[in-house]
Amino acid sequence: MAQVPVQRKVDGIIAKIDNQIILRSDLEFSYLQYLAQSKQQPNEALKCDILRSMVQEKLLLARAEIDSVVVDDAMVTDQLNRRIEYLTAQVGGVERLEQYYNKSIKQLKDELRKTVKEQMVAEKMQQEIAGKIKVTPKEIKRYFNTIPTDSLPYFSSEVELAQIVKYAQVSKQQKLAARQKLEELRKRVLAGEDFATLARQYSQDPGSASAGGELGFFKKKELVPEYEAAAMRLEPGQMSNVVESQFGFHLIQLIERKGQEFNTRHILLKPATATVDIASAAAELDSVRTLIVNDSITFAKAAKDFSDDKQTKDNGGSITSRATGSMYIPMDQVDPSIFFVIDTMQVGEISKPIPFRTEDGQEAVRIISLKSKSKPHLANLQDDYQKIATAALNQKKGKAVEDWFRKNIDTVFIEIDPEYKDCNVLDLTQ
Repeated sequence: MAQVPVQRKVDGIIAKIDNQIILRSDLEFSYLQYLAQSKQQPNEALKCDILRSMVQEKLLLARAEIDSVVVDDAMVTDQLNRRIEYLTAQVGGVERLEQYYNKSIKQLKDELRKTVKEQMVAEKMQQEIAGKIKVTPKEIKRYFNTIPTDSLPYFSSEVELAQIVKYAQVSKQQKLAARQKLEELRKRVLAGEDFATLARQYSQDPGSASAGGELGFFKKKELVPEYEAAAMRLEPGQMSNVVESQFGFHLIQLIERKGQEFNTRHILLKPATATVDIASAAAELDSVRTLIVNDSITFAKAAKDFSDDKQTKDNGGSITSRATGSMYIPMDQVDPSIFFVIDTMQVGEISKPIPFRTEDGQEAVRIISLKSKSKPHLANLQDDYQKIATAALNQKKGKAVEDWFRKNIDTVFIEIDPEYKDCNVLDLTQ
């Protein structure tokens, strides 16, 4: 008896908005990504919400194309790397991330780049629409008074933190060992061994090792200067000498060059970090802490002058929440490695040096300043004015964007696949 073939939905266009299209695979990928981030259970209503959001974004993109609104490629690369780091942290590591999407990190980056760029252009368009909107104290109070008493949010204890970070310095002997190992691998390639095979076996770059070290196409100024300078001197198939960057030591092979873009593969080795280096970094930070405690320098100035953490050093060392971008972090979201230290500190106090490991596996030490700590409470205008002001502003901006959609929805061609008619996608005010 013949088996009935299993019907599978093939990829295809499910929405058109002028020159912009949405593929079924785009929707499925965004759906999976949202589930991974939010840890929600799969449901069709959620998929409809995501499709509606994608249509809104494509409408913004269609108008951005007309208005020549663009974003810088370097900013896209930075945001893409942050997105991958966040997803990796959410699912518990690079291997789990690759298993979840059934794709290598390189494939994920290639697929996400277009999405990230479009989201950034759409955000820039929203900024054009609502960026100048402000709220008055009267509007903030009116907004708060519209919230029913039984719907007021209950805020758990939140802290405002700042940090100064020192990375453990690598000794000359450890650097030499990594360089010599790469020199050996270079000789093996020159002797006929396959570069990609050796990259899979030895490279310590979790984002490219499984893909044979291949990074994909990049433009100028999207990679660290030392790497780019070496890559730009190569011809296709040619291999560099050992190159040192902030990430470690690289062997680079140029795969292909297309105009201003180039595709390379590399083998990365990171020198091992010894315990003595941690002790040295801790001693240096302890001296910085003494200067701050004795009022010889402010914490913010010390962060700018001494911290190795690029993300926080220029804003006074302030740590922001990954989830919201806010400087006020609920205690249950504080990094577990410093939770118990923070829990015993008084506001204004600065911790002793605390060893930790950075997201990219680097050994480091930091001192933490507890700038503020709130008690659990029901939302009120006195304690939560800034949060309420932000919510009121977001509501007002959201209204402006909704009005823009209503005004512009008939100015572009929109077609939605009948399969999604129950989603009411064109009701953009839902």
